[in-house]
Amino acid sequence: MSVAEPRTIVLFRHAKADWPEVADHERPLAERGRMDAPVAGRKLADSGIPLDLALCSTAARTRETWKLAVHEFPRRPRTVYEERIYEATPGELVAVLNETPDEVRNVLVIGHNPGMHGLTEVLAGSAEGDARERMVRRGFPTAAYAVLTFDGSWKSLEPGVCTLSDYWAPSK
Repeated sequence: MSVAEPRTIVLFRHAKADWPEVADHERPLAERGRMDAPVAGRKLADSGIPLDLALCSTAARTRETWKLAVHEFPRRPRTVYEERIYEATPGELVAVLNETPDEVRNVLVIGHNPGMHGLTEVLAGSAEGDARERMVRRGFPTAAYAVLTFDGSWKSLEPGVCTLSDYWAPSK
């Protein structure tokens, strides 16, 4: 694959988590989260993006979100559980994405806020459009995802180089 071919990044926030008396990293999904995750998975599968790689935070709620969402996909992408995604800043997330091999075209990141929302804002820069307006209206609630596209190698990913092509959030 040429590094000039378009690439896609899907930033997917975990579904609604519960608040039991456990460490934050071990928080499971709430009942609503267990319902929203497959809906988000179906919506993402229906988008037709052929995902090559999923990078998932090691937190319980992200792993559970991914397990429920991926069942809706026609083909399961290779999944890497990446501890650096947990509590990552947008800059740290860009660094993780910069390590993606160039033969990978489309990547899904399953993570947390404020990182997912912040990274969407950083990568899309000041671009306008329908997806941006929906995201501004809704914020980046649990089980929401943003689809960003760019041209170039993963090493060239930096602030402002992406186009926000789609955004979806579950109904409240």
